[in-house]
Amino acid sequence: MTRTLYRGGRFFTADADPARQWTDAVAVDGETITAVGAEAAATPVDEIVDLNGRLVLPGFTDAHTHLLMMGAALGQVALTDARSLEAIQDVLRAAREADPDAVVLRGRGWLFDSVPGGAPTAAMIDAVVDDIPVYLDANDYHSCWVNSAALAELGITRDTPDPLGGEIGRDPSGEPNGMLYETAAVQYSWNQRDATTTDAERDAAVDRVFDAYVRAGVVGAVDMAFSEHGLAALDRAVERHGGTLPIRVAAHWLVENTGDREQNLAQLARVVELAGRPSSPWLRVVGIKLILDGTIDACTAAMGAPYADGSQAGPIWPLDDLAPVVAAADEAGLQIALHAIGDAASDAALTAIERAMQANGDIPRRHRIEHLEYAAPGTAARMARLGVTASMQPVHADPAIFENWAAMLGDERVERAFPWPEYEDAGALLAFSTDAPTAPYDALANMYVAVTRASALDLSVPAVHPHFAVPLANAIAHATRDAAASVGDGEWRGRLAPGFAADFAVYDDDPFEEGSAALLRTRAVRTVVAGRVVFAAEEAAVR
Repeated sequence: MTRTLYRGGRFFTADADPARQWTDAVAVDGETITAVGAEAAATPVDEIVDLNGRLVLPGFTDAHTHLLMMGAALGQVALTDARSLEAIQDVLRAAREADPDAVVLRGRGWLFDSVPGGAPTAAMIDAVVDDIPVYLDANDYHSCWVNSAALAELGITRDTPDPLGGEIGRDPSGEPNGMLYETAAVQYSWNQRDATTTDAERDAAVDRVFDAYVRAGVVGAVDMAFSEHGLAALDRAVERHGGTLPIRVAAHWLVENTGDREQNLAQLARVVELAGRPSSPWLRVVGIKLILDGTIDACTAAMGAPYADGSQAGPIWPLDDLAPVVAAADEAGLQIALHAIGDAASDAALTAIERAMQANGDIPRRHRIEHLEYAAPGTAARMARLGVTASMQPVHADPAIFENWAAMLGDERVERAFPWPEYEDAGALLAFSTDAPTAPYDALANMYVAVTRASALDLSVPAVHPHFAVPLANAIAHATRDAAASVGDGEWRGRLAPGFAADFAVYDDDPFEEGSAALLRTRAVRTVVAGRVVFAAEEAAVR
């Protein structure tokens, strides 16, 4: 194994002790960091890499992402920047003209407030593309907007019933209007997508996502909707890469609420089987994902009080359905990740975890709640007491997409949106991630929103709730050290320390010195995973 000394840079270690957060050298032996600072400089090595003053950070772990979806999204029509119906239609028209032989058009990232009244219809798409099916995933990926050809392809008519936990949008006469909400999007649009996507297309998506991540300094990912398709695609990737991957992947298997307790519990058997596969640092199934509610933007998140329009969505997993699955998964030693955006959902999630702890006793566990966009006061302290990780996404608080979020609530709850310091102050483990492709995957843009509460999408939009911003050192630690810890890896990766995995990235600028604005222009120039250089934008000074 090659022994390498990286020196001449500014190394942020992400140590919890501020006195040990910076060093000037790191020695690597094979896959592992063996020494830092003066001890590293004195270590006999085979090669020396001079970094010329560059910043080095522990590699980011995207602690909540969707690998196949992100890879596919990178090849789809992007609609986030289209901020009016006319702009969306222009993009769709141009995409159709650019690929006249296409048999389907898929897009992603549109925002509800870009459409008149926040009410998309099939006719709006039909006006520009009516000869092939069009499927447009919303920015939050909890709704899908389709045209009439897609409705016909899916076989959705006025007689098609709403699935459990979802809704088929309908016009006043009862005809489908082109919107599929929550489980209706999953069971119709996503199932159709999965059935028609080839293995070659999935392999290309995996390659795209790995390439994008290593270029962004990301060394690990936690997939939050794993399935047989994802497992097969990642297994093929391991084979292509000779038993490794460019990044480390931990996965949570998506478990859907069927409305039948026995069927719900039966889904756990496959996850237990996969979690028992031979241990690998590259690809492992660590637990389950349960989507308890929808999103605030679509008024489908489960809230304790009504939305501004008087509506109040119910949970996708009522507590009577949720608690038995959580208890069984906890007993089996699986990590449980619970999507809970609204306060009613996070309360149910913690209640289910409390019941599981009472039933199963004192066993090792580190469960998680995903998103927590609005949680009731006291939630952070309750999570800290139970040892539950707060998995949150700074990019979801980007002010450029916040206006619709705030309008849906329309009351004092808006003032407690995404309150990250509450979780720090309570002592809960706080893991930052992007939830790509619902938001941009760029790690440093994510950090920009975290430390400024300003927009990484539109610099003209003023910051929202700047008192909820966190210091840069904290933000990076939440996205490296704490993100690794969120899947049980905190003792061996996520920091620059002796005995830890040699996973880090070198950057062309230093936001610690240049200020937060530099986060939007700084780029990784070298990414190292397990001691291997998986991305290099320039030649390093090696001797």
